[in-house]
Amino acid sequence: MNLLIPLYVHPAEDPEAWRRLITATERTYGVVINPASGPGDAPDPAFTAAARALSATGARLLGYVDTDYGMRGTEHVVADWRRHREWYGVDGCFLDRTTARREGLAECRRLVRGLRRAGATTVVLNPGVHPAPGYARLADLTVTFEGPWSTYVSGFSRPGWAARPSSGRLCHLVYGVPRPLVPLAVRTARERGAEVCGPVTGELPNPWAGLTPALTEAER
Repeated sequence: MNLLIPLYVHPAEDPEAWRRLITATERTYGVVINPASGPGDAPDPAFTAAARALSATGARLLGYVDTDYGMRGTEHVVADWRRHREWYGVDGCFLDRTTARREGLAECRRLVRGLRRAGATTVVLNPGVHPAPGYARLADLTVTFEGPWSTYVSGFSRPGWAARPSSGRLCHLVYGVPRPLVPLAVRTARERGAEVCGPVTGELPNPWAGLTPALTEAER
């Protein structure tokens, strides 16, 4: 199981988490670089150093960009990603809060094409739910669930297209997972057709402030 790692904590605030991540990237699908809900207004030296160390291990780096459910124009999204690439050396893009409705599909397709033309080798969509058919084929990875463990256990369902082998590569991001149940969350994601997952024990407002035990336990 490959792990998607959105570690939304500053390297100076939790350097040990970043150190553990840097030494255990072999299990990761990618690491999301997110200095300021995006690239920020100027390079952050701590993130620059962390990104350089991650890149040296061969990790795939994904620059975080918020699409505001399609409200931000393609040019603004691509500009954010270019800053990520210039400042942190990312090779891919993590598009957060993407649209999921059928009427937004064409615009999302234009956005993904714009990013690829700009040089993004990997594009991850995060609608956080199962989007209308067609979205998953636009990207390299699509997050079709982002939510708490309680909902993942009792309220998860998937449309027919997501169960087909041709659905595309899918990911589930689950927070609030009791630590002893993290291995179960990984197995459950696999059983539900997600090749990539990211189970964390943290809770709102920022469940991604800590490193997933699924990664750190791989060091033992």
